[in-house]
Amino acid sequence: MREDRAAFAEFCGSDELILPPAEAEDLVNAYYRHRQAAIVTGQPNPPQGKRRRSPDPPVFELPPELADSDTVGVIYDEVDGLNFYADYGTLLDLFAKPALAGRKRHQDLLRAYLREESIAPLPIRRLAAAHPETVDAVFRRLLRKPGFIWSEHGDALLRRRKPWYYENDPRPGVSVIGDRLSELLRVA
Repeated sequence: MREDRAAFAEFCGSDELILPPAEAEDLVNAYYRHRQAAIVTGQPNPPQGKRRRSPDPPVFELPPELADSDTVGVIYDEVDGLNFYADYGTLLDLFAKPALAGRKRHQDLLRAYLREESIAPLPIRRLAAAHPETVDAVFRRLLRKPGFIWSEHGDALLRRRKPWYYENDPRPGVSVIGDRLSELLRVA
């Protein structure tokens, strides 16, 4: 996964992107076509009389809840793997301009990110790290706790809101399979 993440970041220019849904799909498909081409190029020539089977083109489609959002955050993390987040651009705006914390749409979105079990702590941690000067103001307004300080209370907040994430050791978002299993999959 580490190698794939590095290749993704090199291909895309970053391990974190904010794109319209259609562009996110196109970029991920382009990345996987690029990776397939690199793998095929690196394989030995097939035996005499046999043709190299060309890989099927990747077809990555966002699920409807992501495809219908204004923006999609694409984050390929070292621990959590490749993830997609609905309306991540709106959340970024909130952390960039904490005055937006007074708007219902922004509050509801951040609350959903804190509440939903399908969303790991990753996007919130990333935004907090990228905006250390505003993260306290955002959470103070959202939680109505004037003494909230992210560096002191942020980890406890995430552990309280997302206990399922911290109960197990992280697993890679990409599984590497050996040659034999790969061969069996091709035959099947």
